[in-house]
Amino acid sequence: MIDGVKIKTLKNISDERGRLMEIMRCDEPVFQKFGQVYLTTNYPGVVKAWHFHKKQTDMICCLKGMIKAVLYDARPDSPTQRELTEFFMGEHNPLLLSIPPGVYHGWKCISAEESLIISIPTEPYDYQHPDEYRLPPDSPDIPYDWILTPGKKHG
Repeated sequence: MIDGVKIKTLKNISDERGRLMEIMRCDEPVFQKFGQVYLTTNYPGVVKAWHFHKKQTDMICCLKGMIKAVLYDARPDSPTQRELTEFFMGEHNPLLLSIPPGVYHGWKCISAEESLIISIPTEPYDYQHPDEYRLPPDSPDIPYDWILTPGKKHG
């Protein structure tokens, strides 16, 4: 596991009216502070990658559909430098994923329908000075291939 990454397994509480799923509470170890909450979506097969932040921790939860979230530790002082980790998350595996500053991340919608992802970063988006550093999905700086090849281990 990449140093500083945290996972919370989420649980649905169901009854005859529907279901409830707590995503994050302020009294849990995964909570740091609140910046903002936003919804992002991916169409089937679309990759949104790569980016990292210098200040904020990203927390993501896929509510609808399924995504493959991939993290790459490019931090020079990290004990897990150059480590890649995949998470398959969404309706069939509800998780809250906490991604620390300096860790590249991205995801791909792997479901047949659009994925809906709630993002809860620790900082609000700064339109004048965005804390966002990007690489293209096929960057040679990250040893990862987003294309699924049967029989090939990814990551």
